Amino acid sequence: MRTIARLRQRCPAFRAEKGKRIPMVDPEVFVPCDAQVGEGPVVEEAAGRLVFVDIPQGRLLRADLRKPGPATEIANVGMSLGAVAPRRSGGWVAACAEGFGTLRPDGALTVRHPVLADPALRMNDAKCDSAGRFWAGSTHVSFEPGRGALRCWDTERGVRTVAEGLTLPNGLGWSPDDAVFYLADSMRRVVLRAAFDVRDGTIGPFSELIHVEGGLPDGLCVDEDGCLWLAVWGAGEVRRHDPHGRLLATVRFPVSRPSSCAFGPDGTLFVTSAREGTEAAREPLAGSVFAVDAGLRGRPASIFED
Repeated sequence: MRTIARLRQRCPAFRAEKGKRIPMVDPEVFVPCDAQVGEGPVVEEAAGRLVFVDIPQGRLLRADLRKPGPATEIANVGMSLGAVAPRRSGGWVAACAEGFGTLRPDGALTVRHPVLADPALRMNDAKCDSAGRFWAGSTHVSFEPGRGALRCWDTERGVRTVAEGLTLPNGLGWSPDDAVFYLADSMRRVVLRAAFDVRDGTIGPFSELIHVEGGLPDGLCVDEDGCLWLAVWGAGEVRRHDPHGRLLATVRFPVSRPSSCAFGPDGTLFVTSAREGTEAAREPLAGSVFAVDAGLRGRPASIFED
């Protein structure tokens, strides 16, 4: 399955690196959309779909992996929705305004762990690790420094706070061997790394891996070579960094606020974006989902075990 096969035919300008083809071309619109803040793309290969959220609108949206086209709304949960991940028992696990919840296939939300009692706090980006634990960052709605935290929900240990003192914890990811955990703290303009033990879900102290210039680090994903693909909000770019933080390649977008990214099974990189804070006349495609032929694969989306 090639979701954007015609991109390869039209655009031969690629940069070779370690035997991989890194795109130096304009992305294509895959899902035309006006998402206020599109985020959290998840490729559900078995179902043949891409799901993503519109955070402030509380919407979960679905697109067909087989062809470009408009998205279908699965749910509108009536509160902000930071991200979702597929759930083994069906539907999705969700990071929502109040904390952790579950979404049925019909879109009904149940808040299971209302860990954010303060209405000035909300959940943001989230992702499952390979053992089926759900990790999510929370932030203050005005991004007050130090009010952010990283939490983890697994069915054996419940919900625990893993790290505090953050500001806007955002993109999450793991190295292919599960030895390293990555986390963006957007307002501090850094991507952090920590040792990770997948057996019990513990992390070591954080250290700075990347200091981002020209924008804010947002969502990220990790490819098969262990390199990070980082959406840079405000810069109109997705940047590829090696595991040591060195910049390897940059993909430019026709919107200023790309927000997150995820790999499809065929080497396509899907990138969400935001309309919030942009001018429609200057950025008519803002809020859409883009597709780039990265020539690489990432690890399939992990499933919440409950």
